[in-house]
Amino acid sequence: MDLFQKCHQFTRAKEAIAAGVYPFFQAIQSGPGSEVTIDGRNMIMIGSNNYLGLTGHPKVVEAAVAAVKKYGTGCTGSRYLNGTLDIHVELEERLAKFLKAEAVVCFTTGHQSNQGALSAIIGKNDIVFTDRADHASIVDGTRLSWGIVKRYRHNDMDDLERVLQSQAEKDVGKLIVTDGVFSMEGDLARLPRIVELAEKYNTRIYVDDAHAVGVMGKHGRGTAEHFGLEDKIDITMGTFSKSFASVGGYIAGDEDVIHYIKHMARSLIFSASPPPASVATVIAALDILESEPERLDHLWANTRMMKEGFDNLGFDTGHSETPIIPIKIGKDDDCFAFWKMMFEAGIFANPAISPAVPPNEAIIRTSYMATHTKDELEQVLEIFSKLGKQFGII
Repeated sequence: MDLFQKCHQFTRAKEAIAAGVYPFFQAIQSGPGSEVTIDGRNMIMIGSNNYLGLTGHPKVVEAAVAAVKKYGTGCTGSRYLNGTLDIHVELEERLAKFLKAEAVVCFTTGHQSNQGALSAIIGKNDIVFTDRADHASIVDGTRLSWGIVKRYRHNDMDDLERVLQSQAEKDVGKLIVTDGVFSMEGDLARLPRIVELAEKYNTRIYVDDAHAVGVMGKHGRGTAEHFGLEDKIDITMGTFSKSFASVGGYIAGDEDVIHYIKHMARSLIFSASPPPASVATVIAALDILESEPERLDHLWANTRMMKEGFDNLGFDTGHSETPIIPIKIGKDDDCFAFWKMMFEAGIFANPAISPAVPPNEAIIRTSYMATHTKDELEQVLEIFSKLGKQFGII
C-alpha cells in the first residue's frame, strides 16, 4: 500500500469546493475586527475569538511596532537557550501577578503549552482524567505522556466520579484535565464539583482557560475566578490568540511545578521562542484589560443580547454560558448550505461538522466581541431569522 493512498482517496473537501459550499481557509483581507473584508466585500465577523476586540487597538499596534524596532522580528532560538528576552520575563511576571499565581512560563503557541506541560508532568503509570470534549491539544499532550488516560462523558460529574472511583486504590499521581470554557459548546466546566471530587480522590486539577482568560470572572482571570475557586486549581493554561490579540500560550502554577515544566517540556525547549512583537502585544493587551474593565461589560452585554435573541427566535443554542454560542443545524450538508447562504448575506461564522461534533449534530459556531455594535448584531439576528425559517430550523 502506498503511503499517499489515503491522500488520493480524501475527496470530501474537493467535493465541497466543487459544489461551492466549502467554508474553510477563507482569505481575509483586513484585520480581524467586528467587520472584515473578504473578496472585496465587507462582512460582519461572528466567527472570531477576538473577544475584547483588541487586535487593532492603537496601543496594541504601537507596542508591537516598537518591539520590532527594538528587538527585530524574531528571537532565533528557544527560550531554553538564546531566545529569552527581557520582555519574555516581564510578561511572565506580569501574568503571574494578574493570575495570582506563583509563577508562569510562556510558550510560542497555545497548542504547545498544553502539549508540553501535560507530556512533562504526567509520568509513567500516572493517571489523567479528561473530559471527552477537551481541546485537541489536551488530547495530544496526554498521548505524548507515558501516563494512563481515562475519559469521562462531557461535563458528566457522575461519570467523572465513576472513573475516579475505578482508580481510587492505585497509589500513583492523578490529574483531572478540563477546558474551563469548551470551545465548541460554549459551556463551562462544572468546576465546583470537580474541586469536590479532586479533594475526595486526592487528585490534582489542570484547567485550560484558553477561551476564559479575558472573558470569565470579574477581572477576566478565568473560570476559577468566575467560580471563586482560584486557590483550588493546581495548574492553569491560557492562550494569547484570543483576548490578548496575539499568539502564544502560558502555564501558571506553583513555582516548583513551573520550574520543572521549563526544564522538561519538549515543545518549549525545542521550539523558537515567541517573537518580540507577539510578546509586546500581550503586555499591551493586559494593560488595557486592567485599565478598561468596561470592555468586559460590553462583551457580556453583547453576549446576553445574542443569546436571548437566538433563544427567542427558537434556535437551539445548547448549554452555552459564554460569548461562544453554537447554533444547532443538524445534517452536515444542511450546515454547509446554511453557512453558504449566511456568507452570501454578509455574515462570517464557522461551521462545525462531524467528527468535530457528533454525526447529524452539525452547528454554526458563533462568537462575539466587546466591539460589536448593536446595529451589527441586529443584522445578524435578522439574517439568522430568515435562514432559520427557510431551513425549517425555527
